[in-house]
Amino acid sequence: MSSEDLISVDYEIFGRVQGVFFRKYTQAEGKKLGLVGWVQNTSAGTVEGQLQGPRSKVKEMQEWLKTTGSPKSHIAKAEFKNEKTVDSLEHSSFNIVK
Repeated sequence: MSSEDLISVDYEIFGRVQGVFFRKYTQAEGKKLGLVGWVQNTSAGTVEGQLQGPRSKVKEMQEWLKTTGSPKSHIAKAEFKNEKTVDSLEHSSFNIVK
C-alpha cells in the first residue's frame, strides 16, 4: 500500500441512471480502479452508493460518476458527501446492492 490516505465518500447520481446498466458499469469501473464499496438504485430514481480506496482513485471515480457513467445514462447531477479518511477499507469488494 502506498502512503496515500484511504478515504470513504458517499455519492448520489441524478438523471437517467436507472435501467441503463449504470450500476453494472459503476461496479466494473470501481473494480478497475481497485476501489471497494457499493451501488444501488433508489426509489427516487437515483443511484447511490459508497466509494472507498486511495484518495486519487476515489477522485478519479468521482470524475467518472460525474461525467461518464454507462453509455445510455444521462447524468444530470452528482452529489458527494460524508467524505472522510478511513484507517482501513470497510468493504471487501465492489457490490451491486439490490
